Amino acid sequence: MKDFWNQRYTSKEYAYGIEPNEFFRHQIDKLRPGKLLLPGEGEGRNAVYAAKKGWEVTAVDFSVKAKVKANRLAFRHQVEINYLVDSLQNAELPEENFDAVGFIYLHLNSEDLKKAMEKIQNSMKSGGVMIFECFSEKQFGRRTGGPKTLDRLYTVSQINNVLSEMDIDYLQEVEIPLDEGEFHQGRGMVIRAIVSKP
Repeated sequence: MKDFWNQRYTSKEYAYGIEPNEFFRHQIDKLRPGKLLLPGEGEGRNAVYAAKKGWEVTAVDFSVKAKVKANRLAFRHQVEINYLVDSLQNAELPEENFDAVGFIYLHLNSEDLKKAMEKIQNSMKSGGVMIFECFSEKQFGRRTGGPKTLDRLYTVSQINNVLSEMDIDYLQEVEIPLDEGEFHQGRGMVIRAIVSKP
């Protein structure tokens, strides 16, 4: 998978654009800036947006190419982000540290997703908020973005289960228009959630 993502991020163009994910932008704007974790951040579009709003951003992604482009985007906007080149599984995250998490289009198999959510929850402060948007199983077969295998697409019940120790304020499967760079174009089926740590 690392080779796949390094290849995707090799192009001079930003694969998913330079504007933040719309749901992430709408939700992060409601929150008071603090420490933000962005796992699977890719080329930095959400990280840079949040940093411009005053957030102290830690991004995690195992693609070196992604970090290079994220830092380039951050430099262009005169902000700094802490970018860890590592898998989420191996990254060292301090416990009870983050005020918010943006889990945006990070697609893992069910076992890795469960482990990732446990690790992320441990890294969040009490009262911390997670903003979640990923493709649902109903995206399978569409050519508008997302994994090509069902084991990396999600269901509402699956997300409800892995977030069961959190307070779920919003959880819904919706069809949305996608306009994020070359690879997210057209109508897509996503799951969106807003959860907070008790």
